[in-house]
Amino acid sequence: MALSANDAFSAQGGRRRRRGRGRRGALSEINVTPLVDVMLVLLIIFMISAPLLTAGVPLELPKTEAGAMQDQEEPLSVSIRADGTIFVQDKQVAFSELSPRLTAVAGDETAKPIYVRADGKAAYAVVAQVMAALSTSGFTSINLLTETGGPSSGGQETPKR
Repeated sequence: MALSANDAFSAQGGRRRRRGRGRRGALSEINVTPLVDVMLVLLIIFMISAPLLTAGVPLELPKTEAGAMQDQEEPLSVSIRADGTIFVQDKQVAFSELSPRLTAVAGDETAKPIYVRADGKAAYAVVAQVMAALSTSGFTSINLLTETGGPSSGGQETPKR
């Protein structure tokens, strides 16, 4: 008696076995849960580290009750430390090099806003000299930055007990 290929399967009770799959079929879905977990962790890390990267020169800005400014394009930043050291963006410059450095960075855009960040303990004379140098260099939008939440301007302040 000759057996054919089909007879070998019929010897197992008429069931055919699927080759290579075993009992379970191939999984056709992608598990995205680990990907979502990694993305959420990265999002949290960047949310925490982003504000730390924006402050170029550590200063203690004076507090006023003026409102916060609306964000605009990337402004030029001039920082003045308590000891009188001057920085353009995050690079230290001498007072004599301040105007040439800013005109080189700004180019022909003299209307571009310049934010002056002066430490609250910086000498008034240094801050006034920097702002005068910016004004005589042709810049028209010079802003003095402070932190919000300071004492009222001109109002009666209640004494602290």
